[in-house]
Amino acid sequence: MSNDRSKKIYDRRAARLAPDTTLCHFAVSVTLPNQLTVLRLGLAALFVLARESGMPWGATVATAAFAAAIFTDYLDGVIARCTGTETDFGRLMDPLADKVLIAAALVCLAWSHDIPAWAAIVLISRDFLITGLRQLALSHGTVLAADPAGKTKTASQMIMIAFFLVRDAAGEWLQPGAWPPWFVEIGHVLVAASVILSIYSGWRYARAHWAVVVRSGRS
Repeated sequence: MSNDRSKKIYDRRAARLAPDTTLCHFAVSVTLPNQLTVLRLGLAALFVLARESGMPWGATVATAAFAAAIFTDYLDGVIARCTGTETDFGRLMDPLADKVLIAAALVCLAWSHDIPAWAAIVLISRDFLITGLRQLALSHGTVLAADPAGKTKTASQMIMIAFFLVRDAAGEWLQPGAWPPWFVEIGHVLVAASVILSIYSGWRYARAHWAVVVRSGRS
């Protein structure tokens, strides 16, 4: 009896000292790349706050926050691949953080009338529709590869956003008044290019993988 009692006491103590499974999974998921992903979400919030709060030098702070967020996107991918620390959390949250950042920038630019609201709606809607298509394919065990046209679209989108953010930040420092007509036209061209490439790449992607939509409709 004494031995059984001692064993029970030992088992209870061991259970108390054993690490919590949930905490262990959380600790594994909080790698440096994942911390950078979470930081990117925080920078997206700072970006919106700086742009919309009317704070002094708000456009400059917002531009710096956006640039830092883009750098963390590049950095977390490099670290994850070099150290082999890719996690399910990172695979889910990294693209989501990217979309939150881009959507925040587009909404803020539309709100400040830098770009037309319809353009922001087209660009954001395209990204969410393609994301939905990928998730649909994944539910059927198919992983859809990125399309080169999509990468071109992303590059044009980033150039357009960077143009307007830097222009607004430069306006706080230089206070040029009205920008010259040719400079305004550059912005129009960048918006048009982003929208056209967004629609084209989305159509091309959907056409290439339409069988996934048809298959899901039958199941």
